[in-house]
Amino acid sequence: MRGINDAVEDVVALLTFALEHAYELRFIEQMPLDAQHGWDRSQMISGAEILDMLRTGYDLTPQPDESRGSAPAELFDVRPLGASPDSRPLGTVGAIASVTMPFCGSCDRVRLTADGMIRNCLFAAGETDLRTPLREGASDDELAALLRGSITAKLPGHGINQPDFLQPPRPMSAIGG
Repeated sequence: MRGINDAVEDVVALLTFALEHAYELRFIEQMPLDAQHGWDRSQMISGAEILDMLRTGYDLTPQPDESRGSAPAELFDVRPLGASPDSRPLGTVGAIASVTMPFCGSCDRVRLTADGMIRNCLFAAGETDLRTPLREGASDDELAALLRGSITAKLPGHGINQPDFLQPPRPMSAIGG
């Protein structure tokens, strides 16, 4: 039976492979967007746990906050264990920890789904229909007003860490991402 040590080895090996091929690897926490609505936070591996696993094989140095901007991934320079922080990094790795380390305050993203709905947050329960007005010949000003309305209605946070949080009705596969 595979255990946590196997998972640590797998995570480090994945980063090693990515570095050897000059890939930029991103690890993302499991989010409550599954089709079965069976997400269980207690079964999730957090961003901090992922980074701890990576640190068994590499030194990770966070890149400055300003380099992140509104991007979802926190980036880290990767160096061999024991290397000087001034040495050239082997590459970068990112962690997207939207559940345990939300970045809602800097998020400036909206999502257009495949069926023409605007989501002002990946975890939003509601959506704004853009497809119907487009098909009915809405003007640019009318479409812009719909977008502004959706963005204005964006909540200050996703609420995953609140006891009354409800998983969005559509899973990630139906939202797109």
